[in-house]
Amino acid sequence: MAKIKITQTRSKIKCPARQKRTLEALGIKKLNHSVEHEATPQILGMINTVKHLVSTSEA
Repeated sequence: MAKIKITQTRSKIKCPARQKRTLEALGIKKLNHSVEHEATPQILGMINTVKHLVSTSEA
């Protein structure tokens, strides 16, 4: 599987709790924090949920 690098680029302050929990589940702790994950359908769905808060790139 391909790796994806996910970086939080926007604040989660006024976001719904579901989106905040999604960021926590991805392992993103704070603004400009990056993590790498395998490109599984579950991870891609989580990224799609918070796509307005994060940026992604191939790792």
